[in-house]
Amino acid sequence: MSEAVPHTSASVRLFLALWPDTQVRQALVRSREAWVWPAGAALVRPHSLHLTLHFLGSVPVARLPQLRAGLAVALQPFSLGLDRPALWPRGIAVLQAEQLPAGLLELHQALGQALQRLGLPTEQRALRPHVTLARRAGRALLPAGSQRIDWPVQGYALVASMPDLPGRYRLLERYG
Repeated sequence: MSEAVPHTSASVRLFLALWPDTQVRQALVRSREAWVWPAGAALVRPHSLHLTLHFLGSVPVARLPQLRAGLAVALQPFSLGLDRPALWPRGIAVLQAEQLPAGLLELHQALGQALQRLGLPTEQRALRPHVTLARRAGRALLPAGSQRIDWPVQGYALVASMPDLPGRYRLLERYG
């Protein structure tokens, strides 16, 4: 299933992500509810929770058909455990993976190679898998005794960041 990008601009900001199913999304929301949030914290909307694999940046809309085909890579399903709440600099509240499963590392590498074949840059920093739960949350209190979320990963998605539209993100293509 894929959605169209509004033709209001010549380019679109794209990223590749793990997109949770309903069960994982509900577990992420329950995990987020265990935090104590300061006034002014901006909680990520439930339908926007995701784990970014690669940020592609601004890409011409005309390249979307090529990207949709070129970003299809083999995926061996794996389980990702999200089990470490953390506060990052600039008030970013996240849920991280303590252990990086081999399947995640293989998928990340395969997608990086696909991006290179397509002439797109790849992130130079090491993969730090996380789901952002909130922004402007510098004084948040982490939950006591956090629960592990087991995310059975069966696929990934090509996503457009559409800050001017309701919902903010649009899934352009699902893989797997």
